[in-house]
Amino acid sequence: MSEEHDPNASDRDPGSALDESQARADSSDVRRVHVDDREFILVGTAHISQQSVDLVRQVIERERPDAVCVELDAQRYQALSEERHFEAQDLRSIIRDKQLSTLLLNLLLSSYQKRLGMKLGVTPGRELLEATRAAEDLGIPVALCDRDVRITLRRAWAALSFWKKLNLLSGVAASAFETPEISEEELARIREADVLTELMNELGENLPDLKHALIDERDGYLAQKIRETEGQRIVAVVGAGHVAGMTRAIEAHEEIDLAAIEEIPPASNALKWVGWGIPALILGSIVWIGLSQGFTEAGQNAAFWFLANAIPAGLGALLALAHPLTILAAFVGAPFTSLTPVIGAGYVSAFVQAWFVPPTVQEIRQVSEQIATWTGWWSNRLLRVLLVFILTTVGSIVGTWVGGIEILGNAVR
Repeated sequence: MSEEHDPNASDRDPGSALDESQARADSSDVRRVHVDDREFILVGTAHISQQSVDLVRQVIERERPDAVCVELDAQRYQALSEERHFEAQDLRSIIRDKQLSTLLLNLLLSSYQKRLGMKLGVTPGRELLEATRAAEDLGIPVALCDRDVRITLRRAWAALSFWKKLNLLSGVAASAFETPEISEEELARIREADVLTELMNELGENLPDLKHALIDERDGYLAQKIRETEGQRIVAVVGAGHVAGMTRAIEAHEEIDLAAIEEIPPASNALKWVGWGIPALILGSIVWIGLSQGFTEAGQNAAFWFLANAIPAGLGALLALAHPLTILAAFVGAPFTSLTPVIGAGYVSAFVQAWFVPPTVQEIRQVSEQIATWTGWWSNRLLRVLLVFILTTVGSIVGTWVGGIEILGNAVR
């Protein structure tokens, strides 16, 4: 049974002065959920609201619960508590794991959230950190209950089709370059909602798979982790957008298989067939040209394939003002990476760029601000690595289509 408390509520036990006192103290952002003999006090916050920062400390100090749960994973907690962002991550490992796309999405979302938070005069996520500090001040155990943000982003990314990924990136990128100009009324509305939910709504309602990974799955994940936390009375500090879903999961005694929603879905078999089918078709066409039209023609088509891929990929790296060896790697590597789905020209070029021109700690700290400016993409070394990845990938895709159409046309002549 869940209950939203407000001063005018009339359905409480009239004989309980304690309940009446709690009701007067609670705001509309606090929801109490009673299951069996346990009480879960869910504090819904906006991640960019000073009011939320004040509220979580007030609730924890008043309730003195057995434990405090927060919507953080270990990585995000460390970043907030030590005021670090991405400097703790090994950029080359991210590239090797082919996670530049999720890093880019994370950076774009963080930039938008941070600039919106500046309008409200508060650092995004500060209310979560305040919850941990309030608990520590009172000697109350703290539980980090959110799923690893990297898993969340990878599951969200994997759930989208190619065109929806483009739609998402273009929408988030457009938001990243905007300076949020919002009225006082709009600020008041945003203070009452999870900013991530707000951003998802702005991107439209045509990405239900994304919402499922970012919001719905995490509702269940957070609810399960909170239920597993020891104690009779638990205060949980979470984004306002999660409270309703978590309440339903807790009340329903719904057991969530955490391992199942911590897995990264493998690529579909159809994508694997396409990924290997295109290279096989290109190579088969060149062999067929050699058998039917002569090896000279086959050599000319192979040379065309090389240049059709090498030139646009190299130009992409050049436009990114990449290191000379990065440009060379893009030029030489693209014709071969286009013939395998295992690794792309963008990842090869980005790895070389990160190796020879690694970003400094200061640049990594400034990335949330500089990502919103056109010049920042060329002046910040981390953003330039991402720019190399984007432009060489686009160049390689263009080259694959140009070269493939030409070779297939020659093969059927």
